[in-house]
Amino acid sequence: MFRYFSSLFILLICFGSMTAQNQAANDSIQYKEKFGLRVGVDISKPIRSLIDDTYSGLEIVGDYRVYKNFYAAAELGNEQRTFEGDNIQTSTTGSYIKLGGDYNAYDNWQDMQNAIFVGVRYGFATFSQTLEEYRIYTSSDYFGPDIREEDVEVTGLTSNWVELAAGIKVEVLNNLFLSLNIQLKRRIGQNAPSNFDNLVIPGFGRTYDDSSFGTGFGYTVTYLIPFFKKNVQ
Repeated sequence: MFRYFSSLFILLICFGSMTAQNQAANDSIQYKEKFGLRVGVDISKPIRSLIDDTYSGLEIVGDYRVYKNFYAAAELGNEQRTFEGDNIQTSTTGSYIKLGGDYNAYDNWQDMQNAIFVGVRYGFATFSQTLEEYRIYTSSDYFGPDIREEDVEVTGLTSNWVELAAGIKVEVLNNLFLSLNIQLKRRIGQNAPSNFDNLVIPGFGRTYDDSSFGTGFGYTVTYLIPFFKKNVQ
């Protein structure tokens, strides 16, 4: 009996040792992950251009994986928008660029490239504003509204801001991604025309007299161009 238990004990020790070695070997395996440039467009802007007569825009987006969960990111776009207020109508045309980075907080399974990300951007826009018409304020509308039509364009305007972004990226096909994100923006500075304010800023959006904050969203389609693969622990 003692000999039987001794043999069983030795077998258990050997099995445990082999299991530990196999587990250590599996743990030491490092899977190679893709690193490269992901480029695409924000399709929400062309869609809006089709359904909104007062808007036209296009934005190119891209990011580059520089470390396991960190990405350098940029957006480059152009927008034209007509603003129609109660007493004023203006049109804005210009371009913008946003530079920053994203952090992927999602722990992917092997061979997956999905992301739940947060990021920060610095944005800069250069644009022109055209005052198309405005309404003279009167205490009585007995003679009807006094609307003055103008075509005064002011060029060389600029604005800059910072923004926080959060969203998700899902790989729907090999290297093809769909992404949805939201943005919270704070305007840092601007130069405006002397006779009216910047009511819309390309890349930033609508502005308000009582706040320097703005919001936005994006829905992008991007394609990953893999440059190389490397081990990521």
